[in-house]
Amino acid sequence: MSAPAPSSPAVVDAEPLPRQEEVLTDAALAFVAELHRRFTPRRAELLARRAERRAEIARTSTLDFLPGTAAIRADDSWRVAPSPAALNDRRVEITGPTDRKMTINALNSGARVWLADFEDASAPTWENVILGQVNLIDAYTRAIDFTDPVSGKSYALKDDAELATVVMRPRGWHLNERHLLVDGEQVPGALVDFGLYFFHNARRLLDLGKGPYFYLPKTESHLEARLWNDVFVFAQDHVGVPQGSVRATVLIETITAAYEMEEILYELRDHASGLNAGRWDYLFSIVKNFRDGGTKFVLPDRNAVTMTAPFMRAYTELLVRTCHKRGAHAIGGMAAFIPSRRDEEVNKVAFEKVKADKDREAGDGFDGSWVAHPDLVPIAMASFDAVLGEKPNQKDRLREDVHVEAADLIAVDSLKASPTYDGLVNAVQVGVRYIEAWLRGLGAVAIFNLMEDAATAEISRSQIWQWINAGVEFENGKKATPELAREVAAAELAAIREEIGAEAFAAGHWQQAHDLLLQVALDDDYADFLTLPAYERLAG
Repeated sequence: MSAPAPSSPAVVDAEPLPRQEEVLTDAALAFVAELHRRFTPRRAELLARRAERRAEIARTSTLDFLPGTAAIRADDSWRVAPSPAALNDRRVEITGPTDRKMTINALNSGARVWLADFEDASAPTWENVILGQVNLIDAYTRAIDFTDPVSGKSYALKDDAELATVVMRPRGWHLNERHLLVDGEQVPGALVDFGLYFFHNARRLLDLGKGPYFYLPKTESHLEARLWNDVFVFAQDHVGVPQGSVRATVLIETITAAYEMEEILYELRDHASGLNAGRWDYLFSIVKNFRDGGTKFVLPDRNAVTMTAPFMRAYTELLVRTCHKRGAHAIGGMAAFIPSRRDEEVNKVAFEKVKADKDREAGDGFDGSWVAHPDLVPIAMASFDAVLGEKPNQKDRLREDVHVEAADLIAVDSLKASPTYDGLVNAVQVGVRYIEAWLRGLGAVAIFNLMEDAATAEISRSQIWQWINAGVEFENGKKATPELAREVAAAELAAIREEIGAEAFAAGHWQQAHDLLLQVALDDDYADFLTLPAYERLAG
């Protein structure tokens, strides 16, 4: 155990890491402690409000735009703050964790933005939390390089002008950081990630002609956006940078937030940059909130729910219209394909799908989109170049042709597809394989040529839970039951042991991953987030 000097009000409860003293300075820890004391009580109130709202949805099986904020939506006069130059062109963004190799590759990728991820693509071991901060500081001071210990290949940064702009994603409000205590309480992971990053880099980034830019995950209401805005105002004053230095892009990845897009932008308007349409967490949120709503809310296989599904189309069209009405960027979803080095036919088919997806987003008015691998950057770039040309964005496309009613966003039964037995098998496979990697400290994992993160594990376990509780019968006559899920999971565990060998199997966390998946997929008491029980099992 290590601890800062007695004058610091924060206590670090972890084994010392190399170079942690560069991040965990007394001043930085004092800043995080002040964030905790000022804002954690409000965070607790908002988490309680989430539960109350969920109970109301369970009672009514519906959602609507908020009557109390109608005046904000009706007021056409307000806009978000003008975009800083470094965030004006966001046509392709790459996502990934902040390990040293990824930091260099993402910055060099040719994408305009790198989402430096401390959230769904990162398992929050203390090493990942702290060394991720070290890697970003090193990147901004050009003190970063990496040599792969296996291949011997060396990695270094390109010239500054070629590097992506960093938009950092802290953890969601629901997660704590068990290694950092203030007044005996665990500090919210969101405040740890934000606080350390902002304290060390805000001034440095402004000096580089950029700024402290953030992606805000798992937001469920405009009141949560208001809390973030108050955090930004306090942080900028505390560190002594101009108000408005921060820019935040909010992921609209919960169904409740989809009904409050304008209000979220309004609360953050002096610091807002845009909104993002995230697919898997959004579907997970629909299942979580409407899990008592009966068969009309039962989703088919996750891969059958594309962005062209009517209720998903309503969500993305409304997002583009909302953003452009208020002068904000609309950022599209993830192309998760990971190119195969051995199968060109797999690549050909996947690249065509990625191109079609990015062509659709660019044609719909999005200003940019996400990819998970550098090889996809040119494909996405070509789609947006074809529409944008030399323009940095298409915020001038107001999409006034879009009219979305409240019911359109939850019309899950408008998609004519049903759950399949293969879908159940895939959910179990992805769930077990992802959770096992997460328990080893890996948050972004290539599984079956797709980059999976915590969001895909959430939709996998949620679909198993939903199908069982809805009594779904598959096309082969089998019914979704706990017994069937256990049977499929046991078969998957045996297949993995056969695939990787007994020694590698024993060295992994496979049984633990299997057990945890079944726990969160079969328990009557549906866990709000898979990562909450998983964090209790995460070593480090």
